[in-house]
Amino acid sequence: MDRTKIRRPRLFTWYRVLPLAAVLIMGLVAFCYSFAPGLLFKSLYPFSYEEEIVASATRHGVDPYLVAAVIRTESSWDASAVSSKGACGLMQLMPETASDMVAKGFVDGEAYDASNLTDPATNIEFGCAYLSYLITYFKGETDRAIAAYNAGMGNVDQWLGEHTVLHNAITFPETQTYLARVNNARERYRQIYPNAFV
Repeated sequence: MDRTKIRRPRLFTWYRVLPLAAVLIMGLVAFCYSFAPGLLFKSLYPFSYEEEIVASATRHGVDPYLVAAVIRTESSWDASAVSSKGACGLMQLMPETASDMVAKGFVDGEAYDASNLTDPATNIEFGCAYLSYLITYFKGETDRAIAAYNAGMGNVDQWLGEHTVLHNAITFPETQTYLARVNNARERYRQIYPNAFV
């Protein structure tokens, strides 16, 4: 018997190495995403306007990390952002919403101009007021407030009328994604900037 003709399978042939390499790379990415130091993620989760966020969040009793998460999700920290529907600034507020916050007494209309929503301090003030209003309306249920920030209070009320668990009730894929993105960003900001609001 000719031994040169017997071929044994090699452990490290290309069709075995590629899947192993892919699994290894995905594992490293997942590990880094979960446990990497904050420096790695600071570029993904930028942070600005600390003083404005602290002042407005404190005044309205809102978690400043939630404010940072909404800003990142809504505008990616672009103070001049304007949506196709007319939402403006860092927290993407509609001018009507800002005017409503003045009318309801949540924001001092003389100190903050509802028509100047591209000004970071003004936008953050109105955004914090609106978040506070939504959180109070939904009796402290932050997830409901976040969903309403995206989809409107009427939609959230309707969903809750049909199902008691918000995540199961939301019928807008955009709002489901929005809620997950804001909550994820909120946790990331807490991890990366643990002393930002001390």
